[in-house]
Amino acid sequence: MSAPTLSPSKATRPRHGHAGPTRPNSAREEFLRTLRRNISAHGFLIGAVLCFSFFSWYPMVREFILAFQKTENGKTTWAGWSNLSYVVNDPAFWQAWRNTLLFSALALVFGFAIPFVVAVVLNEFRHGQGYLRLLVYLPVMLPPVASVLLFKYFYDPGYGLFNRILEIFHLPPQQWLQDTDTAMLSVVIAATWMNMGGATLIYLAALQGIPGELYEAAELDGAGLLRKIWHVTIPQTRLILSLLLLMQIIATMQVFTEPFLLTNGAGPEGSTTTVVYLIYQYAFNFNNYGSAAALGLVLLVVLAGFSAVYVRLSRNSED
Repeated sequence: MSAPTLSPSKATRPRHGHAGPTRPNSAREEFLRTLRRNISAHGFLIGAVLCFSFFSWYPMVREFILAFQKTENGKTTWAGWSNLSYVVNDPAFWQAWRNTLLFSALALVFGFAIPFVVAVVLNEFRHGQGYLRLLVYLPVMLPPVASVLLFKYFYDPGYGLFNRILEIFHLPPQQWLQDTDTAMLSVVIAATWMNMGGATLIYLAALQGIPGELYEAAELDGAGLLRKIWHVTIPQTRLILSLLLLMQIIATMQVFTEPFLLTNGAGPEGSTTTVVYLIYQYAFNFNNYGSAAALGLVLLVVLAGFSAVYVRLSRNSED
């Protein structure tokens, strides 16, 4: 029996396709693909840099130029150091700095310690921690103006919540925002309540990253709650504590919204006039943009110098 033979048409039919692996792309195609990828990446990067330059760097450069200029009758001339001299010789300048430093000190006492204590307490809860985190962070999600107006209602000397609480304990009512002794403290309490949620969650995340073995070892050594916090919790969260300390000092030195809405900016006898509010007065009440820019430049130098010293001390402590 003879073997079957293929027809000539099938025997001579060419084969298409490749059974083996595909060949690598040519150098030209690879170059074009890399070029398209780099153009897309650099396009997004250039857009971000342009936005940052327009909204951040340009105002800084413009402020630096305005600090040495004077505008009169629509004509701008160079003023040299006269704007800075005018600002420094203004009695409100030193009062504003005293009030700003007082606010920063009180805000550190309340706004730096209270979130850490709240985070330590929340870290001890095993149930309902998500609900408690939401409850603590809720004031941050509220619009700042709404939060400040809420506290302004609380501070009302006639029907405010705080004076009602004092009445329950048979204590005399207070003129919270109208008294020079309590105006700044009232602003600090409102600012602390508004901004403590973010710091609390950051502290809580840092606390949950501490190994439990350290606390177990401390308990075996007979350490109580306060000793565990001092010898375990604080050393393990020192980086977060130092970073938030620096950020909070910078933020509190630029306080504006709370005193502006609670006490109309200046407060009784200027007791809540801050540096940023004085800048606002120079620019929008007195139309003296040169002095406003000069005072802003002074604030920039002070904060930059403080940050540089703080970073230097942190490096020395790490070494």
